[in-house]
Amino acid sequence: MASTAATPAAAAKPAPSPTQPTVIAEEIDRFNRLSATWWNSAGPMRPLHVVNALRLGYITDSITRHFGLVQGGTLHGLRILDLGCGGGLLSEPLARRGAQVLGIDASAGNVAAARLHAQTEGVAVEYRLGEPQDALGDEAPFDVVLALEVVEHVRDVGAFMATAARCVAPGGMLVASTIDRTWKSYLFAILGAEVLLRVLPRGTHQWQRFVRPAELAAATGRAGLVQTDLRGMRYLPVVHRASWVHDTQVNYIAAFARPVAPDAAPRERR
Repeated sequence: MASTAATPAAAAKPAPSPTQPTVIAEEIDRFNRLSATWWNSAGPMRPLHVVNALRLGYITDSITRHFGLVQGGTLHGLRILDLGCGGGLLSEPLARRGAQVLGIDASAGNVAAARLHAQTEGVAVEYRLGEPQDALGDEAPFDVVLALEVVEHVRDVGAFMATAARCVAPGGMLVASTIDRTWKSYLFAILGAEVLLRVLPRGTHQWQRFVRPAELAAATGRAGLVQTDLRGMRYLPVVHRASWVHDTQVNYIAAFARPVAPDAAPRERR
């Protein structure tokens, strides 16, 4: 899509979000316990490191196409919001590419790990602790909003995605990845990954919290976004490899865009 995205600083601020918490206390506790392992690519987060490399390429390519940027070039001038940023595995490389990145997470351990690693590596990333609606305050909308592997850990998917969508500037985009709620996802993501092969800590996922692609699209659609892409992802735990597939019945990623009003004048990004 051509670069007609609004400059967030000049756009309208997100509407107030519901005050009902969307995060689940048990999920925060679990991520706090795992926070020290975020940047250990051979530890409990190894699957995430493998998947992250694939998703990072997808995100940067999608951003490049959406905003009409030079392939492999800088992301300078883009404001990116990473919701549920964890230890910063995506926030940091995007900041290295020149984007202004804000990462938000409800786990104090995750935010501490992300801040420490960014500081150690000398990468400028801002991290905030809390729920999105509280941590954002009166921030202007963003060019890109990310909600990766977080939707299946929240209490109210609709409310969470409504908050995420409100943060997308006119002409901007949102990328979300999660797990479909199917018998296949229970077999592979829970029984296979957590119980049999133990490549993920037991209890990482709860099947009833998985989100169907149509449910995700409906939640973002109610907030004025249009789905532009949907694809499945396959992770092979024995060999630790990830690839894109047509099948979305386990892991999948989706991209959405907020259309620009017909009478809106193009504005330059900073």
